[in-house]
Amino acid sequence: MKDLHEIAANARKAFYQISVSTADQRNKVLLSLARLLKENKEAVFIANREDLDAAAAEDLAAPLLHRLLFGEEKLEQVVRGLYALADLPDPLNKTLVSTEITEGLKLYRVSSPIGVIGVIFESRPDALIQISSLCIKSGNAVLLKGGREALHTNQALCSLVCQALEENGFSVHAANLLETREDVARMLKEDTLIDLIIPRGSNSFVRYIMDNSRIPVLGHSDGICHVYVDSDADPEIACRIVTDSKTQNVSVCNALETLLVHKDIAPVFLPELYQSLSARNVEIRGDESTAGIIPCVPATDQDWSTEYLDYILSVKTVSSMNEAIDHINHYGSHHTDCIVTNNSENASVFMNTVDSAGVYWNVSTRFADGFVYGLGAEVGIATGKLHARGPMGLEGLTTYKYKLIGSGQTMEEMKSGKRQYTHIPLQENCPL
Repeated sequence: MKDLHEIAANARKAFYQISVSTADQRNKVLLSLARLLKENKEAVFIANREDLDAAAAEDLAAPLLHRLLFGEEKLEQVVRGLYALADLPDPLNKTLVSTEITEGLKLYRVSSPIGVIGVIFESRPDALIQISSLCIKSGNAVLLKGGREALHTNQALCSLVCQALEENGFSVHAANLLETREDVARMLKEDTLIDLIIPRGSNSFVRYIMDNSRIPVLGHSDGICHVYVDSDADPEIACRIVTDSKTQNVSVCNALETLLVHKDIAPVFLPELYQSLSARNVEIRGDESTAGIIPCVPATDQDWSTEYLDYILSVKTVSSMNEAIDHINHYGSHHTDCIVTNNSENASVFMNTVDSAGVYWNVSTRFADGFVYGLGAEVGIATGKLHARGPMGLEGLTTYKYKLIGSGQTMEEMKSGKRQYTHIPLQENCPL
């Protein structure tokens, strides 16, 4: 049994070391990790095959098996991501605000790392590399708990992360792999050593974490994404966007789960869409109006609040854009939602009224991704509103501290009137 208190304490010490390192030192870890992944890929693939065989024996659904797979394509993706992340500017020690408080007294708000972060994520081995590399780049230490189906792959990958850290003079305790649910339960009790928990999963799972820890929790919950096809949409463009949003990769949080179609365009659009989705073996669950136009399984109220992560799409015909917006705000998970329309006024109303982290106009929901946004990678997509929202990259893994630099000023001088507050905005960086 792992001693989680000792793991968290060692991670805290590792954080103090990596938090004061230079950007060049941290980037060298990322480049070393990219090299080690290529040099040791066969060992990683063997570990992944062990996980895949065990998952197949348990009849894990095909989309989940695909998410578990870590082969040449995933390897190339994570290596490209590491190079891209190393090329990004240093997120630390950036002067965000500078102000003269009184003559000779200057205040600077400067970006800094959060500390020790616990991340619980699904059975996606590439996520381990993304999360650990983002934490290293942003000067944080991390405790990683992936899905049990990916245990052997995660062990192989985390050992390479630790090797890259050690090669560059950092403590291996900056990245730690947890392996059991009991580890997670014990981690949630370490509120004096761990600064933030990021759980990726269902709403009920995130709620469980929040209810069982005093550590601040940044929830990354369901991806119930919508596309609304407006009456002024181009049917061909709409079909392309919906098909890509649903089928390009069904097992990810930014895949389309519910389609809303305006009643005026439904008779023209839905038959075309049906042909496209049928060719890709997508099961359609539709409301009564949809069923009057195309063959489908009758939808229930539960379908509107379900993240399928599978070749299933719920479809509802609506009488207006406002009905679509109301549906999204009621049933959605505030992740990513799209309107397809040629009407800019409708697009404006939709994008300003839908209460989601990402609102799109005429583009696939699959673009909701930290790498796509230019963030290098992502820890996850935050569907809440505090601290971080949407794809959470380097900036989301930083906070800030205030640095006040003076030359002997005292509060007595301010209170007596000997000195006056000036509060002059400055355009200068913190010198320390």
